Amino acid sequence: MTHRALVLFDIDGTLVRRAGPHHREALVYGVRRVTGLETTTEGIPVQGMLDPDILTVMMRRAGAPRARIHSSMPEILRAAERYYLRECPVLRDKHCPGVAPLLERLTRRGILLGLVTGNLTRIGWRKLERAGLRDYFRFGAFGEMAKTRAGLAKIAIREARRRAWVERGAPVSLVGDAPADIVAARSNRIRSIAVATGLTSAAELEAEGPDILLPDLRALRLRMIEVV
Repeated sequence: MTHRALVLFDIDGTLVRRAGPHHREALVYGVRRVTGLETTTEGIPVQGMLDPDILTVMMRRAGAPRARIHSSMPEILRAAERYYLRECPVLRDKHCPGVAPLLERLTRRGILLGLVTGNLTRIGWRKLERAGLRDYFRFGAFGEMAKTRAGLAKIAIREARRRAWVERGAPVSLVGDAPADIVAARSNRIRSIAVATGLTSAAELEAEGPDILLPDLRALRLRMIEVV
Protein backbone atom coordinates (compact mmCIF):
# COMPACT_ATOMS: atom_id res chain seq x y z
CA MET A 1 0.00 0.00 0.00
CA THR A 2 1.27 3.46 -0.93
CA HIS A 3 0.46 6.14 1.63
CA ARG A 4 -0.43 9.75 0.89
CA ALA A 5 2.11 11.22 3.32
CA LEU A 6 4.76 10.27 5.87
CA VAL A 7 4.91 11.70 9.39
CA LEU A 8 7.91 10.92 11.58
CA PHE A 9 7.62 11.40 15.34
CA ASP A 10 10.08 11.82 18.16
CA ILE A 11 9.06 9.96 21.34
CA ASP A 12 10.06 11.71 24.57
CA GLY A 13 8.35 15.05 25.03
CA THR A 14 6.42 14.56 21.79
CA LEU A 15 4.39 11.36 22.25
CA VAL A 16 4.99 10.65 25.95
CA ARG A 17 6.34 12.69 28.85
CA ARG A 18 7.07 12.28 32.55
CA ALA A 19 7.71 8.60 31.87
CA GLY A 20 9.75 8.14 35.04
CA PRO A 21 13.45 7.54 35.74
CA HIS A 22 13.62 4.09 34.18
CA HIS A 23 15.25 5.13 30.91
CA ARG A 24 18.04 7.04 32.64
CA GLU A 25 18.43 4.20 35.13
CA ALA A 26 18.81 1.77 32.23
CA LEU A 27 21.74 3.76 30.85
CA VAL A 28 23.43 3.93 34.25
CA TYR A 29 22.86 0.20 34.73
CA GLY A 30 24.27 -0.65 31.31
CA VAL A 31 27.54 1.13 32.04
CA ARG A 32 27.84 -0.38 35.51
CA ARG A 33 26.99 -3.89 34.33
CA VAL A 34 29.59 -3.91 31.58
CA THR A 35 32.41 -1.69 32.89
CA GLY A 36 31.87 -1.40 36.65
CA LEU A 37 31.92 2.38 36.36
CA GLU A 38 29.50 4.47 38.41
CA THR A 39 27.99 7.16 36.21
CA THR A 40 25.06 9.56 36.14
CA THR A 41 22.97 11.48 33.65
CA GLU A 42 22.77 14.42 36.05
CA GLY A 43 23.96 17.64 34.45
CA ILE A 44 23.76 16.25 30.92
CA PRO A 45 21.30 18.12 28.63
CA VAL A 46 19.77 14.89 27.35
CA GLN A 47 16.86 16.41 25.42
CA GLY A 48 17.39 15.80 21.73
CA MET A 49 20.50 13.67 22.31
CA LEU A 50 20.95 10.12 21.05
CA ASP A 51 21.34 7.44 23.73
CA PRO A 52 24.87 6.43 22.61
CA ASP A 53 25.95 10.07 22.86
CA ILE A 54 24.50 10.34 26.37
CA LEU A 55 26.38 7.19 27.36
CA THR A 56 29.59 8.56 25.89
CA VAL A 57 29.33 11.75 27.94
CA MET A 58 28.51 9.76 31.07
CA MET A 59 31.58 7.58 30.65
CA ARG A 60 33.92 10.43 29.77
CA ARG A 61 32.86 12.26 32.91
CA ALA A 62 33.66 9.09 34.86
CA GLY A 63 37.17 9.08 33.39
CA ALA A 64 36.83 6.28 30.84
CA PRO A 65 39.30 6.50 27.93
CA ARG A 66 37.94 6.80 24.40
CA ALA A 67 39.09 3.30 23.39
CA ARG A 68 37.28 1.70 26.32
CA ILE A 69 34.09 3.61 25.56
CA HIS A 70 34.18 2.48 21.95
CA SER A 71 34.92 -1.18 22.68
CA SER A 72 32.33 -1.56 25.44
CA MET A 73 29.49 0.40 23.82
CA PRO A 74 27.73 -2.47 21.97
CA GLU A 75 27.47 -4.54 25.15
CA ILE A 76 26.38 -1.50 27.17
CA LEU A 77 23.56 -0.83 24.71
CA ARG A 78 22.31 -4.40 25.01
CA ALA A 79 22.47 -4.33 28.81
CA ALA A 80 20.58 -1.02 28.96
CA GLU A 81 17.87 -2.38 26.67
CA ARG A 82 17.45 -5.52 28.76
CA TYR A 83 17.09 -3.44 31.91
CA TYR A 84 14.46 -1.20 30.37
CA LEU A 85 12.46 -4.12 29.02
CA ARG A 86 12.24 -5.47 32.58
CA GLU A 87 11.59 -2.22 34.41
CA CYS A 88 9.46 -0.02 32.15
CA PRO A 89 6.11 0.66 33.85
CA VAL A 90 2.72 1.13 32.24
CA LEU A 91 2.74 4.51 30.47
CA ARG A 92 -0.84 4.80 29.24
CA ASP A 93 -1.39 7.87 31.40
CA LYS A 94 1.81 9.57 30.18
CA HIS A 95 0.67 10.64 26.71
CA CYS A 96 1.35 14.19 25.62
CA PRO A 97 -1.91 16.12 24.99
CA GLY A 98 -3.84 14.98 21.95
CA VAL A 99 -1.54 12.12 20.98
CA ALA A 100 -3.89 9.14 20.78
CA PRO A 101 -6.72 10.92 18.90
CA LEU A 102 -4.22 12.38 16.43
CA LEU A 103 -2.53 9.06 15.70
CA GLU A 104 -5.91 7.44 15.20
CA ARG A 105 -6.98 10.20 12.82
CA LEU A 106 -3.77 10.03 10.79
CA THR A 107 -3.98 6.26 10.52
CA ARG A 108 -7.57 6.39 9.32
CA ARG A 109 -6.51 8.99 6.76
CA GLY A 110 -3.97 6.59 5.26
CA ILE A 111 -0.89 8.47 6.44
CA LEU A 112 2.23 6.43 7.21
CA LEU A 113 3.63 6.93 10.72
CA GLY A 114 7.24 6.30 11.71
CA LEU A 115 9.68 7.15 14.47
CA VAL A 116 12.86 9.21 14.57
CA THR A 117 14.17 9.02 18.12
CA GLY A 118 17.34 9.04 20.15
CA ASN A 119 16.04 6.04 22.11
CA LEU A 120 17.71 2.71 21.52
CA THR A 121 15.56 0.41 19.39
CA ARG A 122 14.22 -1.92 22.06
CA ILE A 123 13.78 0.93 24.56
CA GLY A 124 11.80 2.99 22.06
CA TRP A 125 9.48 0.17 21.05
CA ARG A 126 8.99 -0.91 24.66
CA LYS A 127 8.11 2.63 25.68
CA LEU A 128 5.42 2.81 23.01
CA GLU A 129 4.11 -0.65 23.87
CA ARG A 130 3.68 0.35 27.50
CA ALA A 131 2.03 3.60 26.40
CA GLY A 132 -0.43 1.70 24.20
CA LEU A 133 0.82 3.44 21.05
CA ARG A 134 2.98 0.77 19.41
CA ASP A 135 0.46 -0.37 16.81
CA TYR A 136 0.24 3.03 15.15
CA PHE A 137 3.86 2.91 13.97
CA ARG A 138 5.14 0.76 11.14
CA PHE A 139 8.86 1.41 11.45
CA GLY A 140 11.47 3.68 12.98
CA ALA A 141 15.03 4.95 13.08
CA PHE A 142 16.63 4.70 16.52
CA GLY A 143 19.56 6.14 18.43
CA GLU A 144 22.16 3.51 17.61
CA MET A 145 21.49 3.61 13.85
CA ALA A 146 23.24 6.90 12.97
CA LYS A 147 25.57 9.51 14.42
CA THR A 148 23.02 12.35 14.31
CA ARG A 149 19.28 12.87 14.42
CA ALA A 150 19.46 14.18 10.86
CA GLY A 151 21.04 10.88 9.91
CA LEU A 152 18.21 9.00 11.58
CA ALA A 153 15.62 11.01 9.65
CA LYS A 154 17.47 10.24 6.42
CA ILE A 155 17.38 6.51 7.21
CA ALA A 156 13.64 6.61 7.93
CA ILE A 157 12.79 8.52 4.76
CA ARG A 158 14.95 6.26 2.62
CA GLU A 159 13.39 3.13 4.12
CA ALA A 160 9.84 4.35 3.49
CA ARG A 161 10.67 5.14 -0.13
CA ARG A 162 12.66 1.94 -0.69
CA ARG A 163 9.71 -0.15 0.42
CA ALA A 164 7.36 1.96 -1.74
CA TRP A 165 5.31 2.91 1.31
CA VAL A 166 5.37 6.50 0.05
CA GLU A 167 6.19 7.96 -3.33
CA ARG A 168 9.22 10.19 -3.72
CA GLY A 169 7.10 13.32 -4.07
CA ALA A 170 4.86 12.61 -1.08
CA PRO A 171 4.98 15.16 1.75
CA VAL A 172 7.18 14.22 4.72
CA SER A 173 7.03 15.86 8.15
CA LEU A 174 9.09 15.45 11.31
CA VAL A 175 7.32 16.19 14.59
CA GLY A 176 9.41 16.86 17.67
CA ASP A 177 9.82 18.93 20.80
CA ALA A 178 13.53 19.80 20.63
CA PRO A 179 15.72 22.07 18.49
CA ALA A 180 17.51 18.94 17.26
CA ASP A 181 14.28 17.78 15.60
CA ILE A 182 13.98 21.06 13.72
CA VAL A 183 17.60 20.84 12.57
CA ALA A 184 17.09 17.23 11.45
CA ALA A 185 14.05 18.18 9.39
CA ARG A 186 15.81 21.12 7.78
CA SER A 187 18.85 18.98 6.94
CA ASN A 188 16.60 16.55 5.08
CA ARG A 189 14.49 19.26 3.43
CA ILE A 190 11.28 18.02 5.01
CA ARG A 191 8.63 19.88 7.00
CA SER A 192 9.47 20.56 10.64
CA ILE A 193 6.58 20.59 13.11
CA ALA A 194 7.66 21.66 16.58
CA VAL A 195 5.50 21.04 19.64
CA ALA A 196 6.07 22.80 22.96
CA THR A 197 5.30 19.75 25.10
CA GLY A 198 8.86 18.93 26.11
CA LEU A 199 11.56 20.77 28.02
CA THR A 200 12.16 23.44 25.37
CA SER A 201 9.95 26.52 25.54
CA ALA A 202 7.85 27.71 22.63
CA ALA A 203 10.06 30.81 22.36
CA GLU A 204 13.21 28.71 22.10
CA LEU A 205 11.63 26.48 19.48
CA GLU A 206 10.44 29.49 17.49
CA ALA A 207 13.99 30.85 17.45
CA GLU A 208 15.06 27.72 15.55
CA GLY A 209 12.65 28.53 12.72
CA PRO A 210 10.38 25.48 12.43
CA ASP A 211 7.90 25.42 9.56
CA ILE A 212 5.07 24.99 12.06
CA LEU A 213 5.04 25.60 15.82
CA LEU A 214 2.22 24.18 17.94
CA PRO A 215 1.46 24.34 21.67
CA ASP A 216 0.67 20.60 21.54
CA LEU A 217 -0.59 17.97 19.12
CA ARG A 218 -4.23 18.87 19.65
CA ALA A 219 -3.54 21.82 17.34
CA LEU A 220 -2.18 19.75 14.44
CA ARG A 221 -4.44 19.77 11.36
CA LEU A 222 -4.34 17.38 8.43
CA ARG A 223 -3.64 20.18 5.96
CA MET A 224 -0.38 20.87 7.79
CA ILE A 225 1.03 17.50 6.76
CA GLU A 226 -0.78 16.69 3.52
CA VAL A 227 0.26 19.76 1.53
CA VAL A 228 3.48 19.26 -0.42
